[in-house]
This record gives sequence, structure tokens and C-alpha cells, in this order.
Amino acid sequence: MSWFPEGFETPRRLDLPTGHHLRPIRADDVHIDYPAVMGSRESLWARYGEPWGWPPETMTVEQDREDLLHHEEEIAAQETFNYAVLDAAETALLGCVYLDPPYADPPPGTEVVVSWWLVDAMAGSDLERALADALPAWFREVWGFRSVHRWP
Repeated sequence: MSWFPEGFETPRRLDLPTGHHLRPIRADDVHIDYPAVMGSRESLWARYGEPWGWPPETMTVEQDREDLLHHEEEIAAQETFNYAVLDAAETALLGCVYLDPPYADPPPGTEVVVSWWLVDAMAGSDLERALADALPAWFREVWGFRSVHRWP
């Protein structure tokens, strides 16, 4: 059962002033997702390793494809959402933004739990600042969320 009203349409894209954009991730993104994830594996493990067990040190391309297919299916079912952060030509995946229903004791009134990451090379970049600036309005104005909990 969806946590959105009937007829809700999943946003297809968020354009950023840096020329980058977000769109729902797909299994076919594995050729750009795998190098992004494994290239920033240590920092991702520090953030997501304990709660999610991700990304495992020995993750294969096929395991990544299966994970992305699972995300694609969850998006289609409007259960959870994973947006790829992409360059204009979609030749590089630079991070992901996750939206999940409230779980594991979020603050009272939380409507959505959000997490996002960028590849290590984008730390402190214009892209990081643009994403941090754009996401709150996107969650409020496009998704309709009034209470967003950022995790971790």
C-alpha cells in the first residue's frame, strides 16, 4: 500500500543550477552507479554500513544491478524512492537521494525520512551546496512534505 494519496505522480526530475539533475534510479544505471559507489565505498560504509550493510566490500556489478532493480521496483510501487544525482549528459552518477516512509523512531510528526550522499570528489563542491539548497523546497513544494527528517 502506498504512503501517498491515490493519483500521486512520482516526480520525474529535479534540475539543479549547476547543470546537474536528479531522476529516479534504474537498473540500467549500473555502469555509472557501480564506479560511484565503489569509488566512495569507505565513506558510504561509514554512513550506511551498520544500518544497511551497504555497500559491501565485495559487491559485484551484478549485485549492484540487482540492488538498483530493487530500487526501481520500489519506486514503481511508491514504497521508497532513490534518485540518482547525474551530470547533464548522464555519463556520471555523482550520488543519490533516498526518500523513505518514517521508520525507526523518527521525530514525532515526521512524514518522510531523507538521506543523501555525493561521491567523495564532490565534498564541499557547488553541487553539494546546490543540492542542500534545492532539496528542502523540492520536498515541500513538489512532494508536499511538511516534516522532513534527514538521516543520518
